[in-house]
Amino acid sequence: MKGLVYKSTGSWYSVKAENGTFYDCRIKGKFRIGGIKSTNPVAVGDRVDFDIEKKGDETVGVIKHIDERENYIIRKSVNLSKQTHIIAANIDVAFLLITLNNPPTFTTFIDRFLVTAEAYHIKAVLLFNKIDTYSEDELLEIKFLAALYRKIGYECIGISAITGKNIDKVKAIMKDKVTMFSGHSGVGKSTLINAIEPGLDLKTSEISEQHSQGQHTTTFAEMFDLSFGGQIIDTPGIKGFGVVEMDKEELGDYFPEFFELKENCKFNNCLHLEEPQCAVKKALENEEIAWSRYKSYLQILEGEEDHFRKDIYGPLTPASPAGRPKGGT
Repeated sequence: MKGLVYKSTGSWYSVKAENGTFYDCRIKGKFRIGGIKSTNPVAVGDRVDFDIEKKGDETVGVIKHIDERENYIIRKSVNLSKQTHIIAANIDVAFLLITLNNPPTFTTFIDRFLVTAEAYHIKAVLLFNKIDTYSEDELLEIKFLAALYRKIGYECIGISAITGKNIDKVKAIMKDKVTMFSGHSGVGKSTLINAIEPGLDLKTSEISEQHSQGQHTTTFAEMFDLSFGGQIIDTPGIKGFGVVEMDKEELGDYFPEFFELKENCKFNNCLHLEEPQCAVKKALENEEIAWSRYKSYLQILEGEEDHFRKDIYGPLTPASPAGRPKGGT
């Protein structure tokens, strides 16, 4: 039988067969897909072949084969540095939910997510959530960040899952597609999904005032059918987004604004560091490229993995047009 994986707990998988029936499935043996050392060989969104076995009164599925993935979104495992965790597979659009505070989402985290989406050919959309809660100054900061990413070419939407602002725009993108919501714990993923599809009634949780971080309400990634067509994948809150190893020479290609300028660099293999006549460094000095993006690039290039929740600049201010802080580092 053929089916689609809707939920994975690491030990069993909920698979929807082509006839619409859900089966609890296991895997036999070890799956190795394309040499990926993953903590979860089968991911939500995978298309699989499985057999049905009877164990007493119980019907259990056994996954025999995983179809080749069109794409997947992957990150380094938190506790196992040499292993990776596939968050979801076969995604049409990946939404990243961003909040300015409560909890804070910093540009380093946003950029790591976008680099991974670029590397695996997944369309990424940035959703600036909770805009009904911000002061005028905070809204200016959100507009500044959105302008920074729109200039690069990313779609950015200011939304409120509580008031319903621009939820229709998000639904229009989701229609008849497989989409994924990601972001830190507490950014409002479950609340947003409930606003989009109230019948799902997903569990939501309050923000921890002590740490301005969300409480984990989603333990495992899970896919849900949408009444207006398509599926949504809800993912656990992510504290850090470790970028899986990429060749240093190709990293700049996943920053679209760097890639555009690459042909103007003197050297084909320019890393945009100390090389002479580097078009990216020139654009940076002219404030045509955001300093926050270049800083993220350097951190990924150098393999720094401990900056996911640090604000590398202090507050970004609307007064600094290219993202370079006034009086900052």
